[in-house]
Amino acid sequence: MVAKVISGKSIRGALNYNENKVKEGNASCLLAHKFGSAVSDLSFSNKLTRFEKLTQRNPKVKTNALHISLNFDTTERLEVRKLKVIAQTYMERIGFGEQPYLVYQHTDAAHPHVHIVSTIIQPNGKRIDIHNLGRNQSEKARKEIEREFNLVQAESKSKKKLELQPIEATKAIYGKSETKRAISNTVRWVTQKYKYTSLPELNAVLRQFNVIADRGTEETQMFKKRGLQYSLLDKNGEKVGIPIKASSIYGKPILPWLEKQFKLNEALRQPFKEHLRQQIDKALSKGNGITAFEKSLAAFNIFMLLRQNDEGRMYGITFVDNQNKVVFNGSDLGKGYGAKAILERLNVDITSGGGGSASTTATATEEWESNESLGIEQMVSELTEAKQFDYSLPDALKRKRKKKKRKGTSL
Repeated sequence: MVAKVISGKSIRGALNYNENKVKEGNASCLLAHKFGSAVSDLSFSNKLTRFEKLTQRNPKVKTNALHISLNFDTTERLEVRKLKVIAQTYMERIGFGEQPYLVYQHTDAAHPHVHIVSTIIQPNGKRIDIHNLGRNQSEKARKEIEREFNLVQAESKSKKKLELQPIEATKAIYGKSETKRAISNTVRWVTQKYKYTSLPELNAVLRQFNVIADRGTEETQMFKKRGLQYSLLDKNGEKVGIPIKASSIYGKPILPWLEKQFKLNEALRQPFKEHLRQQIDKALSKGNGITAFEKSLAAFNIFMLLRQNDEGRMYGITFVDNQNKVVFNGSDLGKGYGAKAILERLNVDITSGGGGSASTTATATEEWESNESLGIEQMVSELTEAKQFDYSLPDALKRKRKKKKRKGTSL
């Protein structure tokens, strides 16, 4: 089990987040502790009023909200009754057993997890000290609960993070998987694991799993409003099924968030550039022809995507290094690795493409995306990043110790 503790200044924000998940059908409220009524009898107003009656008793305390998530391994199948008991046990042991709190079960991620919303203001108006709550009380409670409920342990001693996502994203096949869950699991895993610097580069990775990110054409309202959706692809690379809005996926991999990742990943992928060039050179030395080149790359766990225009002329090439989880356009690797140079080294006519497989070609419909400016400053508020720590992990504890002043974060 992994516990994440977030403190913030808006109890309404934390409540809204979870209640919206309920409205979307991605969560359910399991427990209302010390609310005096059954969950089914409580409205949003009832829940908010209960919390605000306490926060108003000490208006000087601005950071008065607590938002916790308890995350379980993907292999665990936990009944509602057990989730309730685990949540109650956890809250009791971190010192919040006498506080009102709400427990929500979320179903929009690959792993089972619950969210807990509470306030640190007590009935007497005093605040509960949450300094080092994650490091001390939460960590102790987590370990005890793992043992008592026979849960998969977080392996904090070995500094190995509990993998809440699948080690390998399973290909989502339309008609065999529930569309939203299949897309959500794949998109979340890919966007978190790979280092890509543009939407076409991200799509080069997603195509391997039969998923694509789509902004629509420039004439559409979705494009003009900077919207984004994800769709499944069939065996021919055509979109099928109902597309899923990026904002509806857990973690919200929307365009502004992705654009920030583009900037971060530009530097993070650089250490792997030379290794990728070397692997490409080895693959080129093994024979001519696109098919042979593609097979040689596959032996190194490298996926190649050729881009062609409507006339069939090859104009771009992208390499996905699945071993190191990085993506590079050929031109970014150097002069000798662009589409024209690669095809010339393979003795292939650039207008024919050399008979590459359908799975490794893409049309010009994505090309405009790579020309967009990435100079968008701080599109995602730092408030959404701060104060979220995986307290079961030693590395997270080290990062936490570096902060000399505790700052609250709006939820």
